[in-house]
Amino acid sequence: MTLRKWFFLFWSTMAVGAVVCIVCGAIMLLTDQEFGFLGMEATGFNVLMMGISGLMIGAFSQMGFFAYLTLNYIALSVFRKKYLWNALQGYTTLFAVFGLGYVLYEERTNDWFFWVLPLILFAASLIVSWAKVKQTNNSAFIPTMFLMFVVTFIEAWPALQGETNVAAIVFMMIPLFVCNAYQNMMMHRLLGSKEADSAAISAKSAS
Repeated sequence: MTLRKWFFLFWSTMAVGAVVCIVCGAIMLLTDQEFGFLGMEATGFNVLMMGISGLMIGAFSQMGFFAYLTLNYIALSVFRKKYLWNALQGYTTLFAVFGLGYVLYEERTNDWFFWVLPLILFAASLIVSWAKVKQTNNSAFIPTMFLMFVVTFIEAWPALQGETNVAAIVFMMIPLFVCNAYQNMMMHRLLGSKEADSAAISAKSAS
């Protein structure tokens, strides 16, 4: 990963976050006028604030993404066997599905959101993981599931605390998920075939 490629990934992720936040925020503002500041009377101001929020969410997403890459590197060094690390990631992902539902239920969001959101996030993570496998190899499935569900769950934790608001959770979690998916799908493209092959050989030797 060169500095130029990282710079591209950094700014493009922030741009993706801004666009997704504006689109999601606009839809939520049209359906719930209390969602934005000052309601529909300050649409331009709301769009600007949503865009700025998206830029910050994009940067936050990239921090989580590279934190996972660091964790993955350290874990492979500790476990030595790749299947052990993958097994732990798989177990943690399943545990996080129930954990997210429990957190939402404990906050009493409503009668359905506490189980609908985990299932939707899990299904969306499966779709991204399937696409990643199609473009790379089968070994990418579990790490992608862990990244898309667990890391997104952790990054969205601030929205899950305090006075839980369904609109706030959705507004933060959707851009985080999209940004994480974008970075994950862009990584093997930015690395290129030679770097990807060398990374696969290193991972295989580590296992």
